[in-house]
Amino acid sequence: MRISRNPRRAVAAGAVLAVLLPLSACGDGDDGGGSTDASGKVEGEITFQTWNLKANFKSYFEGVVDGFEAKYPGTKVRWIDQPGEGYADKISADAAAGTLPDVVNVSPDLVAPLAKAGLALDLDKSASKYEKEYLPGAWKSHQIPGMDGTYAFPWYLNTGPLFYNKRLFKDAGLDENKPPTTYDKLFDDALELADKSDGKVATLANVPTIEDFGRYGVPLMNKEGTGFTFNDAKGVELLTKYKKLYDAKALDGQALTATPESTGKKFLTEAVAMNPGSALDLEKFKKDAPRLYKNIGITPQISSTGKDNMYVMGVMVNTKTKQTPAAVAFAHYVTDAQRQMEFAKKVAIFPSTEGSLDDPYFTKQDGKDETRVRVAAAKSIKTAVNYTPVLFSEQMKVELRNSVAKALQGKESPKEALDNAVKNCDRLLQQS
Repeated sequence: MRISRNPRRAVAAGAVLAVLLPLSACGDGDDGGGSTDASGKVEGEITFQTWNLKANFKSYFEGVVDGFEAKYPGTKVRWIDQPGEGYADKISADAAAGTLPDVVNVSPDLVAPLAKAGLALDLDKSASKYEKEYLPGAWKSHQIPGMDGTYAFPWYLNTGPLFYNKRLFKDAGLDENKPPTTYDKLFDDALELADKSDGKVATLANVPTIEDFGRYGVPLMNKEGTGFTFNDAKGVELLTKYKKLYDAKALDGQALTATPESTGKKFLTEAVAMNPGSALDLEKFKKDAPRLYKNIGITPQISSTGKDNMYVMGVMVNTKTKQTPAAVAFAHYVTDAQRQMEFAKKVAIFPSTEGSLDDPYFTKQDGKDETRVRVAAAKSIKTAVNYTPVLFSEQMKVELRNSVAKALQGKESPKEALDNAVKNCDRLLQQS
């Protein structure tokens, strides 16, 4: 998938895929398909599809293909790269036509409808011996509520630490070397900052998202995958606290319409005390805001669960493949520790393989801004989880955001707002 400098998934397209994937594609994967047994000889020709990676990483993937073919004589890998625009539609069309490639680059929200249609190989049955090679949270990220199994190898991960303005914390009488790491401490510090600055300095510039509810410890969905649960007492508690921040101007007044660009500008001008960012942002601060750069602190994401949020890409094997052993072997090869480490050194992502984050590349400082951010993020990603439910679509995110806005504006109580959000998201879930 296209890799952005922001640690956010580009577009969750699972809802589109679920609607477009026709009933004729549904089944248990044995209608005209290959075997689910991956233990046979690794041989034959397979196709491998990536998501908008060829433009920047052509030589890397050609090297991966050459290495696999050399390791397994008698194999042939045909690499296909699809543009980011319309990727979900392309997968849907191929799934319906029976032309889905053997090995496919997916995100969790993309793999969910394919797994439900019987088109994604269950790795717990076909490749369980590899599970121990990956971080537990990464392996679980391609599991589907209401279904047994794991439906893609975890590939590259991304996350991001928080930047904070040490000067603003110090001016408010707070310890600039002990930024908040839990939501309770965040809310206390934010109210103090707003009070001491007479409402001129907000601590946050973003309204809570589904990931915030997850990091706060709110149960987001039932185990059966049939309904959302973020309107429980803990969810209402979180939104109530955000409402208090909003009223006290500890949450920026423009948070309801904020974009990554607008919140970045607020942080740059020191109107906001905390904001997510990247090494590229540090370079901009150094050039355009030297006072801010001088007082920059880097801290893990706010979390009351002890685990940060991560974004994850995966590699899925098509149950219809005629070459299951080769397809599984290649999906594993692309995502093994050696290949992931090589890829991570070419772009700002993190390996999902066990032990890779202990490499000096992710642990040792060298004085560079890029390294400061990489080391900070790598420290947290070892135990991070993908909080966003794989069945939570872009439409559902809009519903939650609209409900949060109503609560912050006082148009609905936090309980009413979340009850309505869950009701609307459950309706969208049933439609898909």
